[in-house]
Amino acid sequence: MSCNASVTRVQLKSPVGQAPRVPVHLMPCEIEHEGPAQVSQYLTATTKNSKQEKTVSFRGRRLKGQELSCPQGFTGLVLKEINKPGSDQEDRTVKLSSVFDKLTYWNLETPPNSDDTVVMAMDWPELAEAVGPFKAFFRKARVTGVMKELFILIY
Repeated sequence: MSCNASVTRVQLKSPVGQAPRVPVHLMPCEIEHEGPAQVSQYLTATTKNSKQEKTVSFRGRRLKGQELSCPQGFTGLVLKEINKPGSDQEDRTVKLSSVFDKLTYWNLETPPNSDDTVVMAMDWPELAEAVGPFKAFFRKARVTGVMKELFILIY
């Protein structure tokens, strides 16, 4: 039996603590743009009610969002793919672009809820810790001399 696993290599040219801390928006669409964007100028959300539900219009479509914090003890990484592989079996190389502690998760027309995979992912480390046997799935990384969990977003 053969294994067609690929490897993702992360290039860290400087410590994670020195990476720029940026606001992160997870959109329900693909945007054909790479590089900086004037998000604060064009994506200004209004906050409604006590649930901290946000609404915004993006290219004429109504989006509803919620700010999600990374799980306790985790740091979010935004990684940029250096070169796209030609197939799923080829190795990938990514570099650290920025870091975050929270992100705004957007849905098209309906607010995020506990059934959304991104919302569930933020709860997974706490659940796994409670269950116990799943601890083996979490790997710690040495970040600037301190052991720290990482939450990774690759774009």
